[in-house]
Amino acid sequence: MTDSVKNFKVRVTPHAKQNKVVESDGVLRVYTTTAPEKGRANGAVIELLSEYFNVPKSRIKILSGLTFREKTITIV
Repeated sequence: MTDSVKNFKVRVTPHAKQNKVVESDGVLRVYTTTAPEKGRANGAVIELLSEYFNVPKSRIKILSGLTFREKTITIV
């Protein structure tokens, strides 16, 4: 990954059967087994994306959509 900033649209599915990240039609779909309570699903999304892109969790930020399934993520 380069040192430039990357923005992504992400569609989150909480309460999924398994944790995974799938790219479909230019949108990343993140499936997490975590419940969307008290920001736990957002934390799981950041963790899954850090593994998917092989970057530290500290480089991934949620720009918009903290309480929605559709989010905009940035990697710095």
